Amino acid sequence: MKLINWILPLIIIIASGILCQQIISNSLINQQDKNDYAELNSVKYGLLSIDEWKRQVTEILAEEINKLYLSKANERVLRKHIEVLLNTLIDDVDKKIRKENADTAGGKITQTFINIFVNLDEIKKGIPEYAKAVIHEMTKPKTKRQIKAVLNKQLEKYSDRTFDTQDTPQLSRILLRTDSKDVEGARVKLNEQISVRQALIIKEAGLLIMLAVFLFAMSGFSKLPLTPPRYIFLILSLVTLLIAGVTTPTIDMEATISQMNFMLIGHPVHFENQVLYFQSKSILDVFWIMITHKDIQMKLVGILLITFSIVFPVLKIISSMGYYFNFRKLRENAVIRFFVLKSGKWSMADVMVVAIFMAYIGFNGIISSQLGHLRSADKELVILTTNATALQPGFYLFMTYTLLALILTGFLTRKPQA
Repeated sequence: MKLINWILPLIIIIASGILCQQIISNSLINQQDKNDYAELNSVKYGLLSIDEWKRQVTEILAEEINKLYLSKANERVLRKHIEVLLNTLIDDVDKKIRKENADTAGGKITQTFINIFVNLDEIKKGIPEYAKAVIHEMTKPKTKRQIKAVLNKQLEKYSDRTFDTQDTPQLSRILLRTDSKDVEGARVKLNEQISVRQALIIKEAGLLIMLAVFLFAMSGFSKLPLTPPRYIFLILSLVTLLIAGVTTPTIDMEATISQMNFMLIGHPVHFENQVLYFQSKSILDVFWIMITHKDIQMKLVGILLITFSIVFPVLKIISSMGYYFNFRKLRENAVIRFFVLKSGKWSMADVMVVAIFMAYIGFNGIISSQLGHLRSADKELVILTTNATALQPGFYLFMTYTLLALILTGFLTRKPQA
């Protein structure tokens, strides 16, 4: 019996404390990793980034330049254009020479000799041959390489003059934090870390919940009033659940364009995993955001949030201790009796759990609805959207605390009145 009443509960509490510390530590690290991963995949660095568009378009144009080929049909069309240009050039040169020679006596003499010895019509008769010679020169392998080199150099010049003006200190910070050389390397590393740590947090949270439920079940099977050691163990179990529940993320809200594809001059333009919105917040995170907001209404909501999620539950725990030990006859105190025996009917902790759950349903529905308008699956443009909004272990820890706190109230009534 001593093993059941003392040693086993003590081991459970020690294990629960260790798990609580591990859950909080891993959750904070994982929360940072998730925020950094979302930042790396943010739409501002992809679909809305000039640099990313420049990279993809430049690759397409460079490939088209390298595939540059002059077919026979194109040669005929180009030859006609060259003939027209040569004809226009000869006329322009003739007009310029005549204009310059008309101003002086020597020029007029020179123009007379030109008129005698130079026949423009004869020159123009050779335009088809000139055009053919130009085409022949253009189709030489060496000339093609030179043309492609010039075009690529000009493309590189235009590419260098096109750039994004937004600062990227966040990217530099993330690369430094992850010890990565490039963004893709940081993405891979963070994704692996998040997957491993998320699985670990779920296991730790599940084990913490099972230990708490087991401890309460041990007391529930007994019809006898709670002994002081057993009561202290139950209180400590609730405290670990409450601390873990309010400090770890309760919900992740994420809206992502998982894939976007379309064709540009026969080449695919591809964007994937473009994060439109991401937030991973605990109850304390939300409180801090609200309390530091400039709007007085947001501050008020933040105060209500911390009151109903932390202050109210803590007061219930303290009141239950005063009721159980009946220190200075606190059991007869109206406030103590209210918190212990009556507040469970409309517990604000219960309301908080419901509010978080409804927020999850609401955000999930809103995000899914809005992303639905972006989806497209036609031949020209393919857009696939993803809603990754999900409840996190913090919610289930807080919910478990709420339910077990109500059960503890029932246990307290077993103690005979003094």
